[in-house]
Amino acid sequence: MIVHVDPADPTPVYEQLRAQVARMVASGALTEGTRLPTIRQLAADLGLAKGTVAKAYEALLRDGVVEAAGRRGTVVARGRTLTARQRRAALEETARAFALRAHQLRASSEEAHAALDAAWQELPAADVRTAGPDTAQAEGASNGR
Repeated sequence: MIVHVDPADPTPVYEQLRAQVARMVASGALTEGTRLPTIRQLAADLGLAKGTVAKAYEALLRDGVVEAAGRRGTVVARGRTLTARQRRAALEETARAFALRAHQLRASSEEAHAALDAAWQELPAADVRTAGPDTAQAEGASNGR
C-alpha cells in the first residue's frame, strides 16, 4: 500500500491518509480482505505519530471501509448493504465534509459541483450504482443546482 502525505496541504494528515485508503478501496486497488500495514509500521514508514495513523484507521473503521480482524490486523471490509436511511445519513455527512472543504478552498458552488462530477466519472463503471427509489426524489431535487 503506497500512500503519501503532503505537509503543504491544509488537509489534516489523518484525513489525507483516510481519503487515500478509501479511494484505493473504491477503485479496487485494495480488495476485500487485503491486510493494511499496522499502525506502528505505517507511522514509521511515513514518519508520523502513531496517533495520527490510528485516527485515520478509526475513521476508516467507522466508515465501514476496513474492519478489525483480530490477530490478522486491519483488513479491507467485505461489501455491506446499507439501509436507505444509513446510506442517506452517510451521504449527507460526506456532503457536509465536502462542502466545508470546498468552502475552505474558497471554491464556488459551481466549482465544487464540477469537481464532484469529475470525481464521479473517474469511478470504475462497476462501482457506479443506479438510483433506487429512495434516491430518485433527492436526485430530482438536485438536478436544479
